[in-house]
Amino acid sequence: MRVVICGGGVIGACIAYFLRRRGIDIIVVERAEVAAAASGKAGGFLARDWCAGTPLDALARRSFALHAQLPEEIAGDWGHRPMSAYSGFVAAEGDLRRTAPSALGWLSDGVVIAQRIGTPETTAIVHPSKFTSGVMNAAIAQGAELRVGRVTGIVRDRDGTRAKGVAVDGHVIEADAVVIAMGPWSLLAAQWMSLPAVYGQRSPSIVYDLGPNAPADALFLEHENGDGAVSIEVFPRADGSTHIVALSDIAPLPLDPAAVTPDQDAIARLQAMSERLSPLFAPEKIIARQACFRPVTQDGLPLIGRVPQSEGLYVATGHNVWGILNAPATGEAMAQLIADGEARDLDLSAFDPARLEPLDPSLLQAR
Repeated sequence: MRVVICGGGVIGACIAYFLRRRGIDIIVVERAEVAAAASGKAGGFLARDWCAGTPLDALARRSFALHAQLPEEIAGDWGHRPMSAYSGFVAAEGDLRRTAPSALGWLSDGVVIAQRIGTPETTAIVHPSKFTSGVMNAAIAQGAELRVGRVTGIVRDRDGTRAKGVAVDGHVIEADAVVIAMGPWSLLAAQWMSLPAVYGQRSPSIVYDLGPNAPADALFLEHENGDGAVSIEVFPRADGSTHIVALSDIAPLPLDPAAVTPDQDAIARLQAMSERLSPLFAPEKIIARQACFRPVTQDGLPLIGRVPQSEGLYVATGHNVWGILNAPATGEAMAQLIADGEARDLDLSAFDPARLEPLDPSLLQAR
């Protein structure tokens, strides 16, 4: 059996790894490079039980456990590290609390820590680009093939009911099954099959290299100002880098992932907010000013499963902010679904693509 996976992000890498462990022939087609988009520019934060009470709960718990196991199975260091997480706020100008010392010594005065919301048993972090590359390299080491190219269509049998491969830059790669795992660019596949809409939400971020001075804890803060509060998140990693993100917005999705750029005004605001958090976040410590588009669906749940009205076609996208967290369990479940006909360890019914109305291809062509 041969499976072609369209997309070299974290979801595609995990599907490739778990399928290859079962001895299935794998070809991953990636337009740019592994982890070129959100998989390389996310925060990498992991939470075991923050999806409790939602359809994502079992997926998140299984994936959190897999994240802890994979460093023992795969060569490489992507900095998996248990950590604590705290919530709080940054006092606004004129607030009497602005000069009060913070509970965490590395933060500036007026950064108020309200409560601990994650412990080393329930929250952790990885370096997302290194994790994605590590898993993809493990799949390749076991025999998977990575090809650079642009997928331009699905090749079907004479009846048009079963996928027989993909068209890539004018050439055909034959396959018994095809997986669409292109993040927000999975929207393009709606031209070739019955798929719900996948939207891209842009998230600007700044990465600082703090070396041994990197803090130990993740922060989820409300930055108060005259225009209202803005949520800002701080994710320190084991390699000394710290990822800070805020000010997500909706913007047109470029056709080429390499063309994604941040809004410069948003980056300037984010840098000013970061400098207010701590003297550690000095301009000379910045190593990246960037943005990525997170894949989002209409109901906020990912698309994981068979593509409606097509045999041999599968999709895995729309994970929003939990893409890095939920990639391992998504890969494991998709491998079971493709190889065995069903996902044994997880109930994927809540993520069935058939639950949502498919996108009208003419709307995409007009776009």
